[in-house]
Amino acid sequence: MKEQLIREIQRRMLPYLTNEQLTHLREAMNSALQGIQISISDLTEEQSKTDATGAFIAAKRIEGCSEKTLTYYQNTIDAMMGEVGKPFHQITTEDLRQYLTDYQIKRQSSKVTIDNIRRILSSFFSWLEDEDYIIKSPVRRIHKVKTPKIIKEIYTDEDLEVLRDGCENARDLAIIDLLASSGMRIGEMVGLNREDINFAERECIVFGKGDKERPVYFDARTKLHLQNYLDSRTDNNPALFVSLRAPYNRLQIGGVETRLREMGTRLQLSRVHPHKFRRTMATTAIDKGMPIEQVQQLLGHQKIDTTMHYAMVKQQNVKLAHRKYIG
Repeated sequence: MKEQLIREIQRRMLPYLTNEQLTHLREAMNSALQGIQISISDLTEEQSKTDATGAFIAAKRIEGCSEKTLTYYQNTIDAMMGEVGKPFHQITTEDLRQYLTDYQIKRQSSKVTIDNIRRILSSFFSWLEDEDYIIKSPVRRIHKVKTPKIIKEIYTDEDLEVLRDGCENARDLAIIDLLASSGMRIGEMVGLNREDINFAERECIVFGKGDKERPVYFDARTKLHLQNYLDSRTDNNPALFVSLRAPYNRLQIGGVETRLREMGTRLQLSRVHPHKFRRTMATTAIDKGMPIEQVQQLLGHQKIDTTMHYAMVKQQNVKLAHRKYIG
């Protein structure tokens, strides 16, 4: 416990001290605490829990997790700790199995949701183990929840043409084309400014998850529709997309989602939402032969497994590929 306390003090002083000063601090604390026994009872369980969770969230923030993801992590861990009712160092594998079982029964949650919770708790307790808060993670023996593989819908070429034809203004048409051709996230799109667009190269730089920059590209049709939209504007807002009426504020994620949903209802298209454009672009790219590693770069995924979840290869092309390569 003494060693954990010293490490925690060092961690909190990291922003203020050099490595050499941190070494001297450790030596001073070891000397001052020599012969003194510190037990867990000397610290409140609530303080210990808060410090560990806060340190974990801080570590994830440094790794580049978005604030939305960090909030989800925090809420998931807090809910588990509150339900189990034990300090983290006393939580067992059986406690967590029972918590996940009760959670699924009470909320009628899907297996995907339960596995997401398991994954977050695994990350938390593995971090506690790595940082010597605990000896062994209780999640080690809780295996991944088997979930049904659902093939998510994408837009057909006909769907995209219906959406384009159904646009009632230049802004909506530019949004449809930019999402469809670039595969960028909706949050990345609404954060763009006019000056971010390089029309000559048909590209722009977006800030993805964890504020990571990456280039994305768009096609010639998108270029023309973006230019038409920007030429039609009379406001001075630097944002790439703004509201249709004064005071012409920057368009937000919720505004785009609502607009697309209304378009889908009006045009009798099912499940029209921004993320579906991203999945469609990835599927189309792989379907036409783009290497999966390049699609990964386009989408800004850290892991290629994530890219594979987005891209649904058409069965007809699998059949043709089999004939080509296997006979």
